[in-house]
Amino acid sequence: MKKIIISFFCLATIGGNSFAQNAVQPASPGFDVVRPSVAKGKVETISYPSKTVGVDRKVTIYTPPGFSKEKKYPVLYLLHGIGGDEFEWLNGGTPQVILDNLIADGKTVPMIVVMPNGRAMKDDRAGGNIMEPAKVQAFATFERDLIDDLIPFIEKTYPVLANRESRAIAGLSMGGGQSLNFGLGNLDKFAWVGGFSSAPNTKPAQELLPDPEKAKQQLKLLFISCGASDGLIGFSKRTHDYFEEKGCPISTTLNRATTILNIGKTACICTRNYCLSRLTLQVLMPTGKCQ
Repeated sequence: MKKIIISFFCLATIGGNSFAQNAVQPASPGFDVVRPSVAKGKVETISYPSKTVGVDRKVTIYTPPGFSKEKKYPVLYLLHGIGGDEFEWLNGGTPQVILDNLIADGKTVPMIVVMPNGRAMKDDRAGGNIMEPAKVQAFATFERDLIDDLIPFIEKTYPVLANRESRAIAGLSMGGGQSLNFGLGNLDKFAWVGGFSSAPNTKPAQELLPDPEKAKQQLKLLFISCGASDGLIGFSKRTHDYFEEKGCPISTTLNRATTILNIGKTACICTRNYCLSRLTLQVLMPTGKCQ
């Protein structure tokens, strides 16, 4: 395997808190600010055929600066919350800016980021009652759309490294639950898994990790992040505690503010931008050193 992704992750300690053992330090100021001198990647929205849903579906793609079809890239599948869609990360965060800056600083390797609509149904817009049963069920249905339709499409359309060691999945809230469910449930597909303020759709920890010893061998990184004041923290905590009990390495951030969509872009709270910055630093950073 080419040494494009790191084989270990950085560990630190948060003292005096029951939900914290392997913590990540805050990102450097300005991590999500556009720097004119930095080369820019490209963001585009395209369609892919979904046999699962029976229609063509939209997906937003980030390709890094200097993108070339002659190279092979690792891939991060980045999922949104219950009220979002394939534009949510761009509307409420700046993943393209974070990636441009990290790549320019040599803190991560160039990668492709795939931002799909995690609501796998024919009318997948986030309007109306987003909590209606059919729309909530569509987030679970997305597992088959992701595995059977989207990943094969990405690997046919883009020059990606088509192996589990080069494939990551992460998400916020409902997307955090999806990422833990789908990532840990498909360790033959994903070696890097991140859940940010994961929602009630997160499966019980025993279901997420039925075979702890096998998971220890397969996982490169499990990243769990949540705000200390977030009403969803219980779902992250139960996952963290069970994995810790079973001896599975976890990298966590526990912040003193609430983990919510547009709370602001500061490194001292777990905004979507902060979480993305820390995940990309750990998942695809060539040196393996938290900076």
